[in-house]
Amino acid sequence: MTDSLSSPPQHSTQRSATFPEQRWHIAEAEPDRLAQWSQTLQLDPLLVQVLLNRGMETLEQANVFMHPETAVLPLPTAEFTGLPKAVDLLAEAIAQHSPITICGDYDADGMTSTALLLRALKHLGAIANYAIPSRMQEGYGLNLRMVEEFHQAGIKLILTVDNGIAAHAPIAKAKELGLTVIVTDHHDLPAQLPVADVILNPKLIPSSSPYRGLAGVGVAYVLAVCLAQHMQFGELTCPSLELFTLGTIADLAPLTGVNRRWVRRGLKLLPHSKIAGVQALIQVAGLSNEKQLKPEAIGFRLGPRINAIGRISDPAIVIELLTTDDAGKALELAMICEQINQKRQCLCNEIEQEAIAWCQANSVDVLRDRVLLIVQPHWHHGVIGIVASRLVERYGVPVFIGTYEGEDRQIIRGSARGISEFDVFAALQTCEAVLEKYGGHRAAGGFSFHTDKLEDVQSLLRQSAHQQLAPQHLKPLIRIDAQADLEQLTLTLHEQIDHLHPCGIENPDPVFWTPQVRVIEQQTIGNAQTHLKLVVAQTELGQLGRSMKAIAWRWGEYYPVPRLVDIAYRLRVNEWNGEKNVELELVGLRPSDLTSSTEITKSKVNGSVNLRRNDNGSKVNLTTNTQMISCLDAALTTRELETARSTTTKVAFFYKGRKYICSLTSMAAIRELRIRNPEGLVLAVQARQSKGLLGKKREDAREVDVTQPHFSNLIRAAFTALEQLSLPNS
Repeated sequence: MTDSLSSPPQHSTQRSATFPEQRWHIAEAEPDRLAQWSQTLQLDPLLVQVLLNRGMETLEQANVFMHPETAVLPLPTAEFTGLPKAVDLLAEAIAQHSPITICGDYDADGMTSTALLLRALKHLGAIANYAIPSRMQEGYGLNLRMVEEFHQAGIKLILTVDNGIAAHAPIAKAKELGLTVIVTDHHDLPAQLPVADVILNPKLIPSSSPYRGLAGVGVAYVLAVCLAQHMQFGELTCPSLELFTLGTIADLAPLTGVNRRWVRRGLKLLPHSKIAGVQALIQVAGLSNEKQLKPEAIGFRLGPRINAIGRISDPAIVIELLTTDDAGKALELAMICEQINQKRQCLCNEIEQEAIAWCQANSVDVLRDRVLLIVQPHWHHGVIGIVASRLVERYGVPVFIGTYEGEDRQIIRGSARGISEFDVFAALQTCEAVLEKYGGHRAAGGFSFHTDKLEDVQSLLRQSAHQQLAPQHLKPLIRIDAQADLEQLTLTLHEQIDHLHPCGIENPDPVFWTPQVRVIEQQTIGNAQTHLKLVVAQTELGQLGRSMKAIAWRWGEYYPVPRLVDIAYRLRVNEWNGEKNVELELVGLRPSDLTSSTEITKSKVNGSVNLRRNDNGSKVNLTTNTQMISCLDAALTTRELETARSTTTKVAFFYKGRKYICSLTSMAAIRELRIRNPEGLVLAVQARQSKGLLGKKREDAREVDVTQPHFSNLIRAAFTALEQLSLPNS
């Protein structure tokens, strides 16, 4: 793994005006398997590298990943040992007409879980209702007030969804009152489990299980389908699968294992959904066709409209939306979701700006603290989790953000978001003695504590952050799959990326990078000039190649960027007037080697040029380069190198810590690049040839394939060195 830092860590939250603070992790290419897998899978080598980066060890694994329907799954009843008992308890309650209450949650996962099981139970003949605690007055999960009210209302069975694993006291009270309790949850396990009749939680099953990554809605889906099968009912799977898909993506559950298989099915169902509320949501979100309904569309268009309700309004709106069969009513409710989501957006933007201003005013030192804790009055608790995520992206450290609640303002309640090297739940556990309540998992959590414990919480979080994080971790991490030339970024490549879908958590969209890109045009766009729009082109020995449009969301503050940069990006397709074009969505930007990482000194001995990298090694890291031959031809025929060829100038350069000498020569009108290593071996490559010669003497040299990454990378490094001859003032 290559870890490239674009600049040293900063001692405050002040940002560079030119580049985002980032860490680049570039996956190492695996040339031995690229060619074979590419041919067998009929997949572009760039995407084969992506599969390898996702942990595929064999072609069989890769095939199953690309075709998840072929996987042989174990029965859920074999993985969840309590599942048969849960099914029996529910079937018995249905048969005896015993009232069932679902205790849900107010986030997208909890609301879709509640709607899924409410629809399923009523379809199966149950007397079922639901209850969701107040986010503002009560907070997350089953509580004592709810248990007592259920008992007084004659409820016999409580079924939790997306909560309950930490509800020790409420569940103990329910059992004391004679109620049956089934817990379905997916959050991390506390030290002691509650005394429920059944607990279904994927954290209780082996980590190797394909069911391990289920969100709360996934556990609800498994329970609903198994119950329907037990009672021999049909026509339940499709609507449940749609709600499973919405909740899984909105909750950022990993799209691996059964999640990948079922979400892939659900995405095909959503455009033609038989759930009136889903169709209404799709309509108000402007997602008109199947191709638009990909995980990112659900995550950024449908999910927020559902989540906004639970954050700042009444979750009953969403439950009613997802359970009604009245199309007119569904559209009315979807429009309410739209309006509330717009309000949520405004609140998020206001709080984010206030948080940034607070950090600047207080000269917050993230390198010293390694964590950011911000508590302010008057912030809406329902949206501070979103703001925490934005601050993590901005500052690159875990963020714990809170606000006061209650008229006396004696309680602080907040949300936390982490970075990949930090365990939020573990950090909250270290604060257990001073917290009133907490929960969550590795990436996110929630908490509350008395205001007089603020300094204690801050101190304990700092200690945890120092134990978990090193200084080099304190920048946003950009994981990059492979290096690509802009010429390789075609519609065909984008279409092949569909084989990797659905993309999301643990299977992100492929990220590629291209070095030494020339910025031809740039401008800020958006209402507040928030975003950055670019036209970029790759340079080859000073000449511009293909140009492409690029967008960088929320990077307007970096305008103007330098003219020569390295970029990391995802691919997007823009369709306009029937034409499709591949465009770039930038996720990474750093100074190009040629402008910031290269020291050039001219030696007077034999007129050679010594090019040394500041890091004593080349940062070039390519996968198989299908354009290598044409690039080599261009390099060996470029007019700027005419003087170099006529004098056979030698250039010294460093690649992976080793010193090489390269030169360009002409032999009977045939131009040849030669690269000599420290042991005296020479690689000789001629224009328009995919093969080269490697050896100490030409007559004893062996033929090698120069399109293989080891050689193509080395040749690229030599090109970079030779290019300095044609740069002004070099």
